[in-house]
Amino acid sequence: MQQRPRPSFGGNNNNRGRNPNFRREQQQEHRTNRMIRVPEVRLVGENVEVGVYRTEEALRMAEEQGLDLVEISPNAVPPVCRIIDYNKFLYEKKKKEKEMKAKAHKSEVKEIRFTPNTDDHDFDFKAKHAESFLKDGNKVKTYVQFKGRAIMFKERGELILLKFAERLAEVGGLESMPTMEGKRMIAIFAPKAAKKKEKEPKEPREPREPKAATPPSSADAGGSAE
Repeated sequence: MQQRPRPSFGGNNNNRGRNPNFRREQQQEHRTNRMIRVPEVRLVGENVEVGVYRTEEALRMAEEQGLDLVEISPNAVPPVCRIIDYNKFLYEKKKKEKEMKAKAHKSEVKEIRFTPNTDDHDFDFKAKHAESFLKDGNKVKTYVQFKGRAIMFKERGELILLKFAERLAEVGGLESMPTMEGKRMIAIFAPKAAKKKEKEPKEPREPREPKAATPPSSADAGGSAE
């Protein structure tokens, strides 16, 4: 009787013999050290003599310096490598990316609404919010909303926005004078660039007076007179 083949519970047999570092290589951005399996590499950098080396020799040089052999241009012929501290390299790279991301902060436009009858308490409350927005690098769009017959008091709306501009003068400036758009009078404020503190000039020192010469003592003058 012919024996049936046993079912396989170990997955695909093609997984056998795979490189144990395969998953690690997929996760790692660069091939390093023993992951580099080409016969020759081109070494560049300040700590080596630039040229083509056998990979085994390049690995030995990296080990002698206590560093890593890192493949930086895999598509070159032969691949270009550097001998560096790979962990430090990744740390510096992430640090630069974080700094660039922080600099690329996109400013938003925040809106603040007034009415022609805005009281002082509400004005101060909204001014504090606007100052916070401007300090964070955002623009502030302020407008006075006119409803019904309130459109007759445009001058009152303009006074509110100009007063608001005076309040925000230290952190932001008007991009343009208040203008009417429909039933709104609008003014847009942009953040001011932070100014560097100027060094105060040092006060000149007063010249010291020369010390008065001390008169010679009687002993130095040739002794006492008889």
